Amino acid sequence: MAGRMQQILKKTKGDQVIWGVVLVLSFISLLAVYSSTGSLAYRMEKNSNYYLVKQVMVLGLGLLITYWVHKINYTKFARVAVILYLLSLPLLIYTLFFGTSLNEGSRWIRLPVINLTFQTSDLAKLALFMFLARILSMKQAVIKDLRKGFVPVLLPMLFTCALIAPANLSTALMLGITCSILFFIGRVQVKHLLLLFVVGLMGVSTLFVVSKLTGFGRAKTWEKRIQDFAGGKKKEAKPEDDYQVQQAKIAIANGGITGRGPGRSLQKNFLPHPYSDFIFSIIIEEYGLVGGGVLMLMYLLFLWRSILIFKRCPFAFGAFLAVGLSITLVFQAMLNMAVNVHLVPVTGLTLPMVSMGGSSIWFTSIAIGIILSVSKYVDEMEGEKKSNAKKAAEALQVEETCEQEPETVNEAINEEVAIEALKTPVKPERKPRKQIIKGDTPIPAI
Repeated sequence: MAGRMQQILKKTKGDQVIWGVVLVLSFISLLAVYSSTGSLAYRMEKNSNYYLVKQVMVLGLGLLITYWVHKINYTKFARVAVILYLLSLPLLIYTLFFGTSLNEGSRWIRLPVINLTFQTSDLAKLALFMFLARILSMKQAVIKDLRKGFVPVLLPMLFTCALIAPANLSTALMLGITCSILFFIGRVQVKHLLLLFVVGLMGVSTLFVVSKLTGFGRAKTWEKRIQDFAGGKKKEAKPEDDYQVQQAKIAIANGGITGRGPGRSLQKNFLPHPYSDFIFSIIIEEYGLVGGGVLMLMYLLFLWRSILIFKRCPFAFGAFLAVGLSITLVFQAMLNMAVNVHLVPVTGLTLPMVSMGGSSIWFTSIAIGIILSVSKYVDEMEGEKKSNAKKAAEALQVEETCEQEPETVNEAINEEVAIEALKTPVKPERKPRKQIIKGDTPIPAI
């Protein structure tokens, strides 16, 4: 068993710390989902282990997806990014008008043959950041120019956010913020980012007014959530309007420093979605602030290692790909935690790799696999540089020795070269593999 594990570890490339974080998050997910789905299993007349087995299968497939994706050369994702982005736009339009409704918003579509539902915004997030990394890398020479550099990068983000916002404003706002962070890292001028902020504020205000006047959209839900968060109450408000937040607060208060213990949560029987949106509060109730702090540390560690990959990657596409995908995952996690402790209004965002899910975990696994693919390339490149440096140092040492003892050393070297030539089969020379996409440039100092 130990030998097989060593073989698997040898085949897994990329940042080993990120691999460790993914495994720890998966283990936490299994504990939290198994504990928080007891009442759900009772209501659905399922066995108590049903959702645990389902989560094991989902996470297992997710790890396989991560492993498979990380073996692919990251430069191939440049072409895939264009295809995925062009595919995501019509899917978002279809979802907006014909998708499955959830909380007055159309977010899901059902695949007819395999009867699988998935949230199209998950695909759109992945496609958008891959596409933006490609464009940013190709526009570095003119990125300071508004028309030639910033507008081509801005338009894909605006199209995607505009299609997501009517049904899922929180995801659209999260995308806008994380894209702005990526733009800043990509050397977009601050005045252009301020212009983007003004345009975004005007867009959200227009969407709210139109939804309020026409009744199309979720203006009432947005207004109620903001009022609940601010503490304002209408006369016609019902006591259960802020029920989820109150139950999450009780769970966190019950947890204390060390928690009630695994599986001993009480509020999981009262929270409507303790296994998805509010799973963080259940984790704190059972494992205390210590458990919540460890979980937060895992996400921050993931972000830190991704930033190191960004700094080590010499080419813009890989660098932007790694940092963009990692920022959106960690920012979503922090927003989910902030909702649970009532720092921001309720958003409906899940906790990546921890909340119970299917397609959302798989899309997250793809993103992590891409980050590890970039890390694998950086490791191989640095290893090749060290190997070349070592060979150059050895050659220099041999040359110096030859100058000191020319006859004896030369005879020994010639004899050794002849023996190695007889042992080594002749192989045709291969052309060096292209490592960067067309138009990509070494990333400049930021």
